[in-house]
Amino acid sequence: MDLHGTQVTVTGGAGFVGSHLVERLAPDNDVLVVDDCANGDPSAVPDAATFLEGDVTDPAVVADAITAQTDVVFHLAAAKAVDTDRPREQFEANAAMTYNVLERMDEVGADALAYTSSSTVYGEAPRPTPEDYAPLEPISAYGAGKLAEEGLISTYAHSHGIQSWVFRFANIVGPRLRGAVIPDFIEKLREDPDRMVILGDGKQEKSYMHVEDCVDAIVHVVEAAEGPLTQCNLGTRTTTSVDRIADIVSDVLGVDPTYEYTGGDRGWTGDVPRMRLSVEKLAGLGWEPDRSSDDAVRQAAEELSEEL
Repeated sequence: MDLHGTQVTVTGGAGFVGSHLVERLAPDNDVLVVDDCANGDPSAVPDAATFLEGDVTDPAVVADAITAQTDVVFHLAAAKAVDTDRPREQFEANAAMTYNVLERMDEVGADALAYTSSSTVYGEAPRPTPEDYAPLEPISAYGAGKLAEEGLISTYAHSHGIQSWVFRFANIVGPRLRGAVIPDFIEKLREDPDRMVILGDGKQEKSYMHVEDCVDAIVHVVEAAEGPLTQCNLGTRTTTSVDRIADIVSDVLGVDPTYEYTGGDRGWTGDVPRMRLSVEKLAGLGWEPDRSSDDAVRQAAEELSEEL
């Protein structure tokens, strides 16, 4: 699909990844952003895009956001807390958003959907994990919801003619990121530069991808991959431990704290302590990330230290 001169709707386009994606798409396309601003910031939406404040769980809002003129929908809107203590509410809201988007697309004849899923659909899988790994056994309600939504999208791709790209994210980092390990460490060290409390044992090790690489990969895959349904991991070939993130953030801030640990091999219920996605499919489509996992963490720490 050629992403130039198209009518684009981005749900969740005021959020972290969404706003960066809109910045990338807006110069060459007619972009409409819909976001309820529960997690997003409308000031992050570029002036070149049209902004509609609304909740995608409301079919009337989706009807305003997706029309017969819509060429492609990038569906990023979601309740994102992996360790939420209200999993039923989160599961139902996210499923409703995706169902509303698919139903509206089918109703008006919009036939291209890009969806942001998550590495959490794999659960605790062997590493590096390829897209065709089975069985998928998520260990959090968030991951279970993402897997259920992928099932809905598969149905509409194969039975309703909606070409779909499903992106399974590693940990995406960069400017505007909030509620994640790097900004959390920055805020902790600003409060007390001599002491850092780390969830778990610090040995959790995952792949971190800079948001600029993430957005580049999304656009490349949508333009390059054909077929009714493409599932594609987005990540790096390398990983970074939580202790290493703490070291990098401390170095960026110029402090030397003592680390303390809450204990256990994971940070919270549903946390997958070790994750690295296979990116061979992404490479086969002609795209490789510019930054290693450590490089992505360091760049994000430098950028976020200027914001926070």
